[in-house]
Amino acid sequence: MMETKIKTPDFSHITSEDLEHIYEPSEDTFLLIDALEKDLELIVNLKPSLCLEVGSGSGVVITALGTSLGSGARYIATDINPRACHITQMTGERNGVHISAVNTDLVTDILPNVTGCVDILLFNPPYVVTPHEEVGQGDLEHTWAGGHKGRQVMDRLFPIVPLLLSRTGVFYLVAIRENDLDDIAQVMKGHGLSCEHVISRRAGPEHLTVLKFCVESD
Repeated sequence: MMETKIKTPDFSHITSEDLEHIYEPSEDTFLLIDALEKDLELIVNLKPSLCLEVGSGSGVVITALGTSLGSGARYIATDINPRACHITQMTGERNGVHISAVNTDLVTDILPNVTGCVDILLFNPPYVVTPHEEVGQGDLEHTWAGGHKGRQVMDRLFPIVPLLLSRTGVFYLVAIRENDLDDIAQVMKGHGLSCEHVISRRAGPEHLTVLKFCVESD
C-alpha cells in the first residue's frame, strides 16, 4: 500500500546559532509539507525524476519530500545563503536523502542544466510586505522581506517557472493574502500554467495558502 503520510524530518542538528542566519522551520514550512502530503498520491503517480526547491533554508521541505519519494528521484536545492545550503545538505544526510545544494540566486547557476526537467518545484518565498529597500538584506531579512505586495522576489521567479517545468511538472508556492492570489493566478496563466488552491491556514496575523500550478494542456 502506498504511503499517504509525509514524515517531518529530524532537524535537531540545527543549532540556535544557525537560526541566527537561516530561516527557522515555521508554520509556512509545515503548511507546505502538509500540501505535499495532501497531494502525495498525485506526486507519486507522476514518478518524478527531479525535484527542486528554490530558497531551501533549513532543507526541511525538500527532505520531507525525499523521505517519501526515495532515491528514485534527484533532489536539488538552491539558496542565496551559503550557510543555508550547508544546513540543507546536513538535513538531507540526517534523514537519508541526498540533496545537491547550490549557492545561487533563485536558479541562476543551474538553469541551463535543469531546463524542462523539473517535475516538482517548491518555493516558500519571502512574501511579507516590506519597504523595497529591505529586500535581500542580511541573512534573515532576505528570507521574509518581500517588498511591494510581498511580491518582489517571487515575481522574479514566475517567468522562469515554465522554463523549468517538465511537461507534467507541478509548482508549489507558499503565499499570503496580501500577495494578491488572484493576480498571481492570472500572471501564471499568462505563462501557460493553471492554478489551484491546495491548502490554507491562519498563522497569527497571516493567512497562508499553498498554490499549485500545472502546465495547461493544449
